[in-house]
Amino acid sequence: MIGETASIAGASWLRDRDLQTLLSILNEDGEEARIAGGAVRNGLMGEKVTDVDIATTTLPDETMRRAKAAGFKVVPTGYDHGTITVIARGKPYEVTTLRADVETFGRHARVVFGRDWTADAERRDFTINALYAEPDGRVIDLVGGLADLRSRTVRFIGEPESRIREDYLRILRFFRFYAWYGTGRPDAEGLKACARLKGGMSKLSAERIWIELKKLFSAPDPSRSLLWMRQTGVLTQVVPESEKWGIDAIPSMIAAERDLGWTRDPLLRLAAILPPDPERVEALAKRLRFSKAETAALAAWAEAPEPDPKLGDDEFAEMLYRSGTQGIKWGLKIGLAKARAHATHDDRAFVKAAAFQRLLDMLSRWKRPVFPIKGKDLIARGLTPGEQLGAALKNLEEKWIASGFSLTREALLEEY
Repeated sequence: MIGETASIAGASWLRDRDLQTLLSILNEDGEEARIAGGAVRNGLMGEKVTDVDIATTTLPDETMRRAKAAGFKVVPTGYDHGTITVIARGKPYEVTTLRADVETFGRHARVVFGRDWTADAERRDFTINALYAEPDGRVIDLVGGLADLRSRTVRFIGEPESRIREDYLRILRFFRFYAWYGTGRPDAEGLKACARLKGGMSKLSAERIWIELKKLFSAPDPSRSLLWMRQTGVLTQVVPESEKWGIDAIPSMIAAERDLGWTRDPLLRLAAILPPDPERVEALAKRLRFSKAETAALAAWAEAPEPDPKLGDDEFAEMLYRSGTQGIKWGLKIGLAKARAHATHDDRAFVKAAAFQRLLDMLSRWKRPVFPIKGKDLIARGLTPGEQLGAALKNLEEKWIASGFSLTREALLEEY
């Protein structure tokens, strides 16, 4: 309900001296400045606050003038849209002049600056993201965000379809914020609008899609959000590779992370809902513009042999030597998570889970052995550089592997 009262006065970050100084100078001579958006939302929820954004009635030039006069560094990061980054002892604050959209086209909009706080709130995406706070912590709610925050409802401000048409990325943001802050069934009107307009996401850049998906997969438990994305067709729209593979692996992965102390890994969670098909994984990484490191990690998993929980120590060591640890580790974690999910009512799954855990423990201790023979060792024994030398080295390495990496340098050289 609009008009509710709340406060974040107890938040330690709010008492930061530089932040209070910045708010003070922006509130002088009849102007107003308030903390806006995510910091207020997270402050009310007791969540960690990493970035603090400020909304102000001062125009960009005046914002810069006042900040410089106070000794702060300023960077006109989004000057045309009213955003100035003010840096205080290395910490950045984004300060944006109140505005209203005159015309929107995808990610961009033609805006006019103003002094109307309600108009500024109504141009934002969700009610829980449109809360403001005064320097003393008193929260200003102009769109019903406090009630939605209390009920953990992610709701579009205004008519959902209109807000989505302004920027189709808001479909993914709807599910991302639901994953982080929502509970129960998602807002029905918002859900319907996302389902109807999902085709519009084809207009979005790959980078923006992956950024949102990564944030969604990083949520403490994105299971229900992914379920609704599947039911609305949104997940298939952005990750068609997952369509026939299912998302059942996610709840078991979340449970394993919780129970076994695994670090959340959005890329591993994504892999859990994909078929381990190198070609499809490569196409996905290329389409969504993964970083080189992300592409390599996903490819290593897709190309790695599927670890059999019945493998003996020597066989597993050979697998690790030939294929590396990264991809196999992911395969083991996915397999263990699935087995644990069935272990409570299936004795075979319990045994399988224990076997996967044994291999994971072995992998954590394993150090890649170093083949003790070099080309110069065989050249010293009369072999000449070329194909013959390469074949001889390969033959010795295979014998060394077959011995469980136990044959010494001297024993191997006795072959020549």
